[in-house]
Amino acid sequence: MLSLHKKAVAATALCLFCLLTTVTAQPSKFNVIAFFTAKNDQAHISFVHEANRWFPQMAAKYQFTYDTTSNWTNLNATFLAKYQVVLFLDTRPEAPEQRAVFQTYVENGGAWMGFHFAAFALTPSAYPQNWDWYHNEFLGSGQYKSNTWRPTPAVLQVENRKHPATKQLPQTFKSAANEWYRWEKDLRTNPNIDILLSIDPSSFPLGTGPKPHEIWHSGYYPVVWTNKKYRMLYLNMGHNDIDYENKTNKELSSSFDSADQNKLIIDSLLWLGSGKK
Repeated sequence: MLSLHKKAVAATALCLFCLLTTVTAQPSKFNVIAFFTAKNDQAHISFVHEANRWFPQMAAKYQFTYDTTSNWTNLNATFLAKYQVVLFLDTRPEAPEQRAVFQTYVENGGAWMGFHFAAFALTPSAYPQNWDWYHNEFLGSGQYKSNTWRPTPAVLQVENRKHPATKQLPQTFKSAANEWYRWEKDLRTNPNIDILLSIDPSSFPLGTGPKPHEIWHSGYYPVVWTNKKYRMLYLNMGHNDIDYENKTNKELSSSFDSADQNKLIIDSLLWLGSGKK
């Protein structure tokens, strides 16, 4: 039989274990679901795989859950009811019923974060601009117009230092390598759009070509913004550099090798998950 002293020590240890378990096993702050396709371009596939490795690490650190699906039929009201934040990692929904559900979700306060190709639309192409609400109203950018090539880092400047997504960033920082997009509409003329980051002029010339129009020498290019009517944030990042020339499809860059850019992404997600506009 245990002595009274040993029983007391054991009881104390059990209490401490229970207390520590209670402290560390905190409930998740919010739930995230990431939709992706990961079939259309090796650079986008590369980003999706990276994101699906990186976000679970952040989820463990910041106490949120991170689930993924490549089944876009899950974009329905019953499935989305479990989640406070939806991510589009590389594409958009195509079925009219999925688009309608997504619009209702964000109009009723659901949060969204989109990366790079999630905003792409070009008529004619495999992704035509056939969803006016999403591209013109929600994103505000309209169609894709052009891009830089090859994927290269850029110096980004913070336009709004008061926003929760950007207030901990330096005034300028170097991004990870990316293919940068230009858009049909001037977001500066839209009163609902809050541009958070743009390409700093010190980045020019941006891109290496070989085609002259793939190298930007001047201009204004927003790369991260929100629409103040919704809980949403779009980031142009999400295209790695890939060895297409030698047909190895080897990854030549990582979208998560900039500490400041990573800070932007996680602070954006924590803001979206907080439920605040």
